[in-house]
Amino acid sequence: VQLQASGGGMVQAGASLRLSCTGSGRTLSTGTTAWFRQAPGKEREGVSCISSSGGSTSYADSVKGRFTISRDNAKNTVYLQMYSLKPEDTAVYYCAAKYTGWNTVSCTLRSRYDNWGKGTLVTVSS
Repeated sequence: VQLQASGGGMVQAGASLRLSCTGSGRTLSTGTTAWFRQAPGKEREGVSCISSSGGSTSYADSVKGRFTISRDNAKNTVYLQMYSLKPEDTAVYYCAAKYTGWNTVSCTLRSRYDNWGKGTLVTVSS
C-alpha cells in the first residue's frame, strides 16, 4: 500500500488541525493504521493507532484527550483530528499501516510497521 499524509501546517497554540492518510494500491480497511511523529532531534514516536474496523484505538499519553483518530474505509483514509495543539506537538507526522492484526500494546511500535508514507509537517507556535 502507498500512503499519503496531508493536512499539516503552521498554527498557533490552541488551534486545531486534521491530518489525513490516504492509501492506494491496497485497502487500509483490513489492517491497522497508525500515526507517528518525529520532532527535530528526537526519535519517531507513536501517536495513535486504529484497528481495521475502527472499533479499537490507542493513544500516546501525551495526546490523550486532545487527538482523535478515525477512519473512513469508503475513502480508504484515516484521519487524525488534533485539538488544543501545543508547541511540543511540532513534528513531522507520518502514517503507517500493517496487516498483522490488532494489538493495543504494540500498535504504536514503529518496528511493527512496514508501510510508511511521507510525512506532513505540523508546526505549532506559542
